[in-house]
Amino acid sequence: MIPRIIDPFSKATAGIKGMYAVEAAIAGNLDKTLLHLVKLRASQINGCAFCLHMHATAARADGETEMRIYLLDAWRESTVYSARERAALAWTEALTDVARTGASDADYELVEASFDETERVYLTLAIGAINLWNRLQVGLRAVHPPEESNGQAA
Repeated sequence: MIPRIIDPFSKATAGIKGMYAVEAAIAGNLDKTLLHLVKLRASQINGCAFCLHMHATAARADGETEMRIYLLDAWRESTVYSARERAALAWTEALTDVARTGASDADYELVEASFDETERVYLTLAIGAINLWNRLQVGLRAVHPPEESNGQAA
């Protein structure tokens, strides 16, 4: 894949700076483990390899288990996620595909049962932010750093 813009961050510094400020506000108000799951799940849905690489690496560095990362795409069928995480993942899916889901009342009720009003706003901001980052990286064809491999990748 060939990037469409080599360094988009240097082309829109004020916008990127604003995004970092939003990220800092979110990080101060939601659990790091939960944020990793939300960012990974939205990035899976959006097919953002750059963000998947970055957030899986960060999640592992912060103590997330490999198995929980592997099972994330099937979180509804897995028992390794808490009720709070499951509510956040349902809300992540609902907002990431909002044109289809309409952010259903059922999904919101799950979030409402597990998060206070302030947390719900920050969770919604987090989902919006990762979707924007995904669109930036996918749209401009960002390439994740190379990994050591057994020679199978092209």
